[in-house]
Amino acid sequence: MLLLWQSSLQAESSEQSNLGTAVEQAALLGPIRGLTVGPIESNYHPDRGYGTASSRGAFKQVRRMGGNWVSLTPFGRIWDLSPSGIDLDFEAPFARNRKNILHAVAQAHALGLKVMLVPHLWIETGGWRGEIEFESDAQWQTWAEAYRSFALSWAKVAEAAHVDLFSVGVELRSWVTTTRAASFESIIHDVRKVYTGPLTYGANWDDAKNTVIWGDLDYIGINAFFPLATKAGASITELRAGADRVKSDMRALSEVWGKPVLFTEMGYTNRKDPALKPWEWPEALNGVVLAPEEQADAYAALLSSFADEPWFVGFFAWRMYCDRFDTSQEPEWGFSPLDRSAGEVLSSAFRAHPL
Repeated sequence: MLLLWQSSLQAESSEQSNLGTAVEQAALLGPIRGLTVGPIESNYHPDRGYGTASSRGAFKQVRRMGGNWVSLTPFGRIWDLSPSGIDLDFEAPFARNRKNILHAVAQAHALGLKVMLVPHLWIETGGWRGEIEFESDAQWQTWAEAYRSFALSWAKVAEAAHVDLFSVGVELRSWVTTTRAASFESIIHDVRKVYTGPLTYGANWDDAKNTVIWGDLDYIGINAFFPLATKAGASITELRAGADRVKSDMRALSEVWGKPVLFTEMGYTNRKDPALKPWEWPEALNGVVLAPEEQADAYAALLSSFADEPWFVGFFAWRMYCDRFDTSQEPEWGFSPLDRSAGEVLSSAFRAHPL
């Protein structure tokens, strides 16, 4: 019994030590109060994307709301879920996209904003990047080398622009939760050779605990589209209880790895019961009933639950676009919190340090 008790004390001491390390690391970067500013995903609007007067206007809007960070999301294009390579040209040649990102980062920095750069994968034929799969080891090796080139290309941009945080990937479940993760860890090590700032990765909300690369990164990044409700019509009290359950899981994850947690993405759509399935893509929904107050309640429940957690470095709300007045990018029931009650909640969270 004494040995068991001593073992329990040692485990508790180790957890406290890990959590203390996470708290110290969070203090170095946080608090992050950010908003993702997406590109204009159409080459018909070349004057509204990153590095334009429109993006500067978007960054100024984040500042007016009280935010201190923005996340920028350039894309690489793949054809399907068994790709052989990544096309760096997205809506424009890579050289132009690189120049635009450099300019956009300079715009944000000039306004006093810090920047996280998050290269994403665009799948031309549809599907989710977390389900990328191959039939052979040789194909996986080809893919790993293609992704290495993609990640290093943007890491070099991040270094040239003095980006404040770089994400090495987004929702690559089939890779980083499996025995194949060693090849991704190799890419992380190569990224550190060209980018000298801190690194994170955006895990999907439901596979973060199974992601095995956190030891090689500085921050545990979560795309935090956690369901907060288990039934329609949940009250704000029930939403907060759901958020508290999420917080308990995230604290445990932070303890295990000794790393602070960052919500690389979080948000809710403007519709009934947005906290039931927050990950549902707006364009895939039909017969939507607008419910801006419920969007705001979901924001309030999640953010208030994490208010005083020292191991939680902050969040990036998903999302607005470079041209905030361009309604072509998502439907009215989409994720944008701007000009809605959710925007007021978000602004309050931005202005509270800590939340």
